[in-house]
Amino acid sequence: MNTKLTKSMDDITALCRRRGFIWQSSEIYGGVNGFWDYGPLGAALKKNLKDAWWTDTILCPPDGPDGKPLQMVPVDTTIIMNPKVWVASGHVGGFNDPMVDCRKTQARYRADHLKVYVPPVADKPLLVFVEGQEVGISKKLKKLGLAADQCAVRDFTELAPTDLARMIGPDADEPGSLTEPRQFNLMFTTHLGAVRDEESQAYLRPETAQGIFTQFWNVVDTSRVKTPFGIAQMGKSFRNEVTPRNFTFRSREFEQMEIEFFIPDPDVVGEEIAQTRRWYAWWRDHRYAWWRKVGLAGDNLILREHDRDELAHYAKDGAGTSDIEYRFPFTAPGFGELEGVAHRTNFDLRQHAQHCGRGDKMRYFDQEHNAHYFPHVIEPSAGADRGVLALLCEAYTPDADRPSGVYMKFSPRMAPIKAAILPLVAKDGMPEVAEKLYRDLRRRFAVQIDIKQNIGKRYARMDEAGTPYCFTIDGQTLSDQTVTVRDRDTLAQERIALDKVEAFLGEKIGG
Repeated sequence: MNTKLTKSMDDITALCRRRGFIWQSSEIYGGVNGFWDYGPLGAALKKNLKDAWWTDTILCPPDGPDGKPLQMVPVDTTIIMNPKVWVASGHVGGFNDPMVDCRKTQARYRADHLKVYVPPVADKPLLVFVEGQEVGISKKLKKLGLAADQCAVRDFTELAPTDLARMIGPDADEPGSLTEPRQFNLMFTTHLGAVRDEESQAYLRPETAQGIFTQFWNVVDTSRVKTPFGIAQMGKSFRNEVTPRNFTFRSREFEQMEIEFFIPDPDVVGEEIAQTRRWYAWWRDHRYAWWRKVGLAGDNLILREHDRDELAHYAKDGAGTSDIEYRFPFTAPGFGELEGVAHRTNFDLRQHAQHCGRGDKMRYFDQEHNAHYFPHVIEPSAGADRGVLALLCEAYTPDADRPSGVYMKFSPRMAPIKAAILPLVAKDGMPEVAEKLYRDLRRRFAVQIDIKQNIGKRYARMDEAGTPYCFTIDGQTLSDQTVTVRDRDTLAQERIALDKVEAFLGEKIGG
């Protein structure tokens, strides 16, 4: 088998559309930028990823670095909250991106995503491009009598406003069309009630974390948890991205899988900061191992510690921040973030206590240490949609020797369809045997039965769906009650007894 062909993002998105993994939202009306729908296979894949996170994080969490079982509880908070939540969290005042417009093309860009080719001579134009999208730059450079290796590459934000007159925008042909950057708040606004005015304005949440923080005190009062413990939430968030791009990687509606893990304040209980670092390092390494466990176990997954100048405001004094990153086709040779793990200190709980007017009265009481404090937080925050996209990219395996030319190498736990039941022909009693096997298996597994077309085309369809096993009912099945099992990855086939199929799947897939 030839599996060494280069992966193409265009090919991956084409397969996603063709096989029903992901479609553009409302595409019959021309779609809407930054919004995506999951088809039957995509919805099942995303559900499998979310279920794995829920099971491994909340229902069956591991022991922590102290050797004790983790205390984890879930919440499900609303998308729209009191607007004061976002004032306290800093989102109203500081959740902004610098935006640049092109007067010529009406295109809009995030300034911190723009790069500039700066030629060695001052009378040449400056070529601006979106980072990771250098398409067409070589032609523009050639037209100006330049080569890429002759130019310095600078961040757009490093250059002076006076340089704008010399800049040719990413989609423009002449210089001078780009505006100066201006701040743009990423939160979607809405209004509550019948009157649309400033008093009725509210926001769609840009993250799920604040719902956890605002309900922290209710969780403590009702769940009998004590530090260290975690609150987890899975749900939709919304950010009005200036330039949604790279398929589902940067979209305006997305789903998060977030944990806020509360630990004692080291300054109050007298524990060294080393204990906080221990929890941070444990969550960082545990979450990295989890992504490998669900199918991203190759060289495309890395763990990257943040430099000090990258840290968010809430983590400046923390034990660390790191990203779990995946090498997507559109970021290669670089990487894109899948999950961030940060020590947020006790910033959020203190902010909400102060802004709601109750201040120190809302400090947590630690019976073990006989102390009041605002707990510190280790936050592993993962993107479900980016996780699905990484699984799709990792699973996509070109193979010129197969009729389909490609197969999706999902781990069995993630595979949308666990097995296919395929009668060799639609006669001679084979469909009836297949139907009975299908009915027996579907009580435990996500399986499909497919009777139409020749067996090669049905195998190809299951390869593109990422189905690990196909069970074929043929003439021999009718005589000796055995079926052929085809392995998706190796293409090896073996015969097993018809009444052993369920046990076989249970051993290979689980469940």
